[in-house]
Amino acid sequence: MSDRTLAGQFFDAAIGLLQRVRDEEADAIAAAGTLLADTVAAGGRLFAFGAGHSSLAAQDVVYRAGGLALMNLLAVPGAVGVDVVPATLGSALERVDGLASAVLDSSPVEAGDALVIVSLSGRNALPVEMAMAARALGVKVIGVTSVAYASETTSRHASGTYLKDHCDLVLDSKIAVGDAELTLDTVPAPFAPASTVVTSALLQAVMATAAGALAERGIEPPLLRSGNVDGGHEWNARIFDQYADRIFYRR
Repeated sequence: MSDRTLAGQFFDAAIGLLQRVRDEEADAIAAAGTLLADTVAAGGRLFAFGAGHSSLAAQDVVYRAGGLALMNLLAVPGAVGVDVVPATLGSALERVDGLASAVLDSSPVEAGDALVIVSLSGRNALPVEMAMAARALGVKVIGVTSVAYASETTSRHASGTYLKDHCDLVLDSKIAVGDAELTLDTVPAPFAPASTVVTSALLQAVMATAAGALAERGIEPPLLRSGNVDGGHEWNARIFDQYADRIFYRR
């Protein structure tokens, strides 16, 4: 079997997953976009969190051309990505009790804000505790996860619960347990993960919905433009000034 055939199979798998989330999560996407728009309209701030590779989708909606300027990254040092050495430390930190609460306590997150938590498995202590602690503060939580993990794996949080159990809204990425779309007789392990593609698309769909919901209310969505087009920097400077009290990645 050629690499081209495998590539085609991966694209087919990814497209199939995207079609599923488009159709099956339409109501949840609409609700999540409305929740973010409600938060912006009420003067609240927006945050996104993810650990490890789940952080990639969270980072994709922060300081993003075409995205909402008010989306801030809630970072947990050492758990944001594979930049930490050894990379396995990030995975270990996801299982540390108390870390999420410590991060929230020292962050600008407060009641009335909205927090998007991305965790493929939703089983580790960090995202579960993050959701629990955020809601206790009066923060609305949107969880982006694969619900299948809750029925096929064991929770690593002391409560025995998963991210999905502590959210105001849940977006199900439909990713199969193990996050590998392809198998081959000559390859001993499944391969070709699609979670980043699908989760990023889910979040961008939510951002688009939020922007549209704000516009419908007569509120200009605080969108960023690319700095690589004429006038982009000037546009962004206006947005940064207008919403300086709700943007934290410039401080």
